[in-house]
Amino acid sequence: MFGRGLGDTYVVFLLPLEREYGWTRSQLTSVYSIYLLMHGFTSPLVGLIFDRVGPRWVYTTGLACMCGAFFLAAGLSNLWQFYLFVGGMVGIGVSLTGMVPGSALLARWFRERLSSAIGIAFSAAGVGTIIFVPLTQYLVGHYDWRLAYRVLGGALLVLVPIVAFVLPWQRFYAGHPERAHAARLSSGEDVWTLRKAMRTRLYWGLCQVFFFTATAMFTVIVQLVAFFVDVGFSPITAASAFGALGLMSAASVMGSGFTSDRFGYRQTITVTFVGTAAGMALLLIMTFDASPLVLALFVPIFGLCMGVRGPIVSSISTRTFAGPNVATIYGTIYASNAVGAAFGSLMGGLLHDLTGGYRAGLGVAMVCVVIASTPFWTVPALRNFR
Repeated sequence: MFGRGLGDTYVVFLLPLEREYGWTRSQLTSVYSIYLLMHGFTSPLVGLIFDRVGPRWVYTTGLACMCGAFFLAAGLSNLWQFYLFVGGMVGIGVSLTGMVPGSALLARWFRERLSSAIGIAFSAAGVGTIIFVPLTQYLVGHYDWRLAYRVLGGALLVLVPIVAFVLPWQRFYAGHPERAHAARLSSGEDVWTLRKAMRTRLYWGLCQVFFFTATAMFTVIVQLVAFFVDVGFSPITAASAFGALGLMSAASVMGSGFTSDRFGYRQTITVTFVGTAAGMALLLIMTFDASPLVLALFVPIFGLCMGVRGPIVSSISTRTFAGPNVATIYGTIYASNAVGAAFGSLMGGLLHDLTGGYRAGLGVAMVCVVIASTPFWTVPALRNFR
């Protein structure tokens, strides 16, 4: 919740920084792209470290990194400093506290209900968005963006020692006794390695789903608050709508395990891609007519589909490649998600600067949605996954 939720608050800082420093939209979205690239490129390393040293210092280091980054951000004035601290340090912090270690922990506790467990865990990112994006908008609107960064850094400063010394990480890492016993029995058997996983079509299919989904979503999401303001809504309405998307996302992600088990992975993920494309079409309509009714339709349609693919891909990966290298393998798959998000974020900003609007970015995003959905229809292991 704190990791991804606080990382996503950058969408609120976009317009204040643009007004204060006169930086272009592509320069500002490139900060977010660096954050996502660092998140992606470090995910395989985070998985490897987690498999070797466990969760306590992985999570503690991640939160401490974000804490330092937010305090430093309050005093920044040059673009390269935002690249280094808001992009680089926050990206590493979110990677260390994200779903790579989270999925590996859950795989130690669940098997039959792993999809539901991962869905609930993923929903924490949506809850973080609900809490921190409107809070940040309030702080920026009533005070300034520098104070907002200090407040967020202070919240993390309180949290770091609790995570380091209070939480029972040894118990969390031990896993369910039956799961731990099964892992010991299979330790001498042929196990999944990263090299073996990369020889399968399923592995690359999951990478395709993650990369193109993230490209489509982050072409839109990073500029969404700015988009709402630019088409005529008030800043607080824009931030509240973004927070409501997080609420809808949290609800749908939490139920993603149940729906995929009940109706099938392919059917569930296809419906969410259709909903995402429909939401983007509504944004396109808003560029012509920013009606509150269209906004009211957009939030549930787009929000209820927004985060469902993540837990489904995570569940398929951890179930298929279960074993001592599960975090390492999933870390490389997750890296494709973060790299796609970085690419989409940067591309969205560039298209906005080149065209002076959002329509080109929305068109590209809808094409990426189609490409992202195809592995669940073309890769046999995904088409028939149960």
